[in-house]
Amino acid sequence: MYAIIGGSGLAKLSALGNTRRQVMRTPYGEPSGALTFGELAGREVVFLARHGYGHTIAPHEINYRANIWALKELKVDGVFAVASVGGVRADFGPGTLVVPDQIIDYSHSRKGTFYEGDGAPVTHIDFTWPYSQRIRKMLLAAAARCGEAVADGGVYACTQGPRLETAAEIERIARDGGDLVGMTGMPEASLAREAGLDYATFAVVVNHAAGRGDSRCAIRLEDLETVLRETIVRAVAVIEAALGETR
Repeated sequence: MYAIIGGSGLAKLSALGNTRRQVMRTPYGEPSGALTFGELAGREVVFLARHGYGHTIAPHEINYRANIWALKELKVDGVFAVASVGGVRADFGPGTLVVPDQIIDYSHSRKGTFYEGDGAPVTHIDFTWPYSQRIRKMLLAAAARCGEAVADGGVYACTQGPRLETAAEIERIARDGGDLVGMTGMPEASLAREAGLDYATFAVVVNHAAGRGDSRCAIRLEDLETVLRETIVRAVAVIEAALGETR
């Protein structure tokens, strides 16, 4: 069974068949919402809305530990984490799909490890390559079969949110090597690594980042919904193709 974590624009997975919901509790509290089990492309999957089913949980308030722990308890075979992002790189315009391969973390004050508290051992993880190459290859191969253009590689810069970034902050991210900017990539990815889960992000670019392209003067938030709605459909189709190949 594979897991899909849905971000902004993917609070529910309408393509799921034979669905049922299950409330799970973890040592770290409750996940963002009940987990939805169902079938996609002939495979059993579990879906979790990162921001809650009513999109009521801000990026910095998500209980990332509970979300990942719940998937660990289910012993999922891998995690497809869908995330809406802004494009920093010039060729990552609205509507681009990207399977990033690196992360820069600018977030702060988030619970970022399972290994803390009285008696917890100091535990380090290798995070040189933060995403599962197996899941990344599944997405890229599925995109090729679908005839869907998907960028292979990119650096996801994770900011704190919930506000969008300033143009100067985006310039800094670009100088640091960031290609995409989002608010939920960390500590989700590192917790998945601690939990031993194969995890990869599937990024949906919904706007040019602040100060770039048609966001040079301002980001028109009212325009994001249309791009997000159209691009999410393409992303889900790729994931469905990836799952279909594993049957």
